[in-house]
Amino acid sequence: MSNGQVASSGQSKRCFVVMGFGVKTDFATGRKLDLDKSYRLLIKPVVEEKGLVCVRADEIRHSGAIDVPMYQELLDSHVVIADLSTANPNALYELGVRHALRPRTTIVISENKLTYPFDLNHVAISSYTHLGEAIDFDEVMRFRQLLGETLEAVLKAEKTDSPIYTFLQQLVPPILQPHPLAGPPQPGCSSAAAAAPTAAAAAEPDKTLATIVAQGELAIQKGQFIQAKAFFALALQLHQCGPGGDNPARDPYLVQRLVLATYKSKQPDEISALNEALELLSGLGLDESNDPETVGLAGAIEKRLFDKGQGEDHLAKAIRYYGRGYYLRSDRYNGINLAYLLNVRTDTPLDESSNEKIADLVWANRLRREILLLCEKELADLRVREQRLATLSDKPTPADTLATEQLIGGREQTFWCLVTKAEAHFGLGEMKAYEDARAAANALGLADWMTQSMDEQIGKLKVLMEKHSSLLGGS
Repeated sequence: MSNGQVASSGQSKRCFVVMGFGVKTDFATGRKLDLDKSYRLLIKPVVEEKGLVCVRADEIRHSGAIDVPMYQELLDSHVVIADLSTANPNALYELGVRHALRPRTTIVISENKLTYPFDLNHVAISSYTHLGEAIDFDEVMRFRQLLGETLEAVLKAEKTDSPIYTFLQQLVPPILQPHPLAGPPQPGCSSAAAAAPTAAAAAEPDKTLATIVAQGELAIQKGQFIQAKAFFALALQLHQCGPGGDNPARDPYLVQRLVLATYKSKQPDEISALNEALELLSGLGLDESNDPETVGLAGAIEKRLFDKGQGEDHLAKAIRYYGRGYYLRSDRYNGINLAYLLNVRTDTPLDESSNEKIADLVWANRLRREILLLCEKELADLRVREQRLATLSDKPTPADTLATEQLIGGREQTFWCLVTKAEAHFGLGEMKAYEDARAAANALGLADWMTQSMDEQIGKLKVLMEKHSSLLGGS
């Protein structure tokens, strides 16, 4: 049975997974969590190993409103697993619907930093540790075993797990009756493919949202940004569809990936692409947004517009966006770019006096000291993870495959951390430490474009430092 079919009697048992998809921001902590990794590594393999068909909403093939098959899954699926990580309001709502429809076979999980709402205090919730960028191999193995045991117990027991049926013990679960006047599914998104850019229009009309998103991510990895833009435009259209195809809801992850692909595509020209990307971001409430990913993207776009000679107001906005992102999450990406742009501002009319220039240079260097501490902690954590993975060489597949994937991801994270560290040391004038960090990054042997990106910014920073070093008592 395909993932797009709704459960019915006589067919394989189904498990419907309620959770977000893609990379989402946990606003309570400012962290980004890759929920696709949670689904792919922790949930789906366990469910399928137990002989159930596993499906998430973005894997359902449908025409018209996704609400109809989603509600049917919540009613008919033998098991529902609800992952509440990032306090996703849709997941919380769908869990409530499931608890109202079915007295048992609902499993609730989340990553361990979630602060649970009061009304879930009496619901058993199994937690796992999510690192944001990845999930440790040991944690994957531990939680798979825990979830497998929980799933087996839920399928065998007749224990009520819905708080509604626990407290309203005379309540009778509903049964869906066929409606003799029911018409065909609402058209909703049937025209989405036709309205999408041509590169994505070739996609089969019955492809799931998950498939289209995966194609978009692969295109980004390959640097094929025009194709990626087309796929994410189509994905966003499919996701937005509701009754009548006029649902204004926007998934931040899809918008953010479309924004990235749009400004990287440089089509029809770079300035137009950058302005189009900013317009897309405005749909996420950019002026008020506390999503570090959203404001980080805005900072990158405004920074590029300034670099392309579009005016100092773009520099001012880039500083505000990077600053907001850094103080929301204390992350090295927003922090190192904020420090660099403070150096840039000293060379513009935005700093009207020597005192203002000195203030920016001091601020930039204090940020670099903070960023170095962040990098040291991150690198220490990465070394521990790598050492643990190195002891798994005798593990059979699929453990080897998972360990290899995590080693590759850890190497890329290490590279960007070392690059950030190198730029921070350079900005502080610590040339020996800069050379050491740069050499360590290059030794990882990753793509040339990654190193080129570092060299371009450091080259500009060098010019600025030579020009204004005297303000801080330099030669």
